[in-house]
Amino acid sequence: MAELVFFSGTMDSGKSTLALQMDHNHAVAGRGGLLFTRNDRAGESVVSSRLGLRHPAIEVTDATDFWDDVVQRRTRGERIDYLVCDEAQFYTPGQVEQLAQLVDEMGVDVYAFGITADFRTRLFPGSARLIELADRVDVLQVQTLCWCGARATHNARTVDGEMVVEGEQVLVGDTGDRAVIGYEVLCRRHHMRRMTRHVARATSERPDTLPFV
Repeated sequence: MAELVFFSGTMDSGKSTLALQMDHNHAVAGRGGLLFTRNDRAGESVVSSRLGLRHPAIEVTDATDFWDDVVQRRTRGERIDYLVCDEAQFYTPGQVEQLAQLVDEMGVDVYAFGITADFRTRLFPGSARLIELADRVDVLQVQTLCWCGARATHNARTVDGEMVVEGEQVLVGDTGDRAVIGYEVLCRRHHMRRMTRHVARATSERPDTLPFV
């Protein structure tokens, strides 16, 4: 039976890499599918991973209707067995419901990839609906680390290296010390303290020394 599966993890946990691998594996097995994304850091209509992998994809907008898209493609004779949906946290709840309908009514497998909560630790609407509707929610096993060496569980938005907790929920950025507006993964303790790597350096917390070294 077809499934709606939500693969969730923090930034840098390999979601886009796995999405591309999933699409490749199904394609070489002879299945027909589509690769979707929204607000990828590399620009429109592409899925990119921080390992350097890139592949063209269909850009999702608020006007995208997954049900109509697949119906029209099948009517034209295209084979659609599965969908790989990256950056699914940015999809609307209604679009997630369309994905679930494709699974239930048309037998299309849907593999969605995304982060669960935003920089304020609040659920993205798309992720919340996926958790509510998915047949299975898989937390990615590639463990990301806070600067302190503990398991990273929260995504922080930074401006000039300092954590911010206000602003629009969706603001595309990237990780890295050079990003003026960027993102960093933190453990809960340091997220609550707003202690980024930059702040830790400034306060002599020695973020480059992990506790197990």
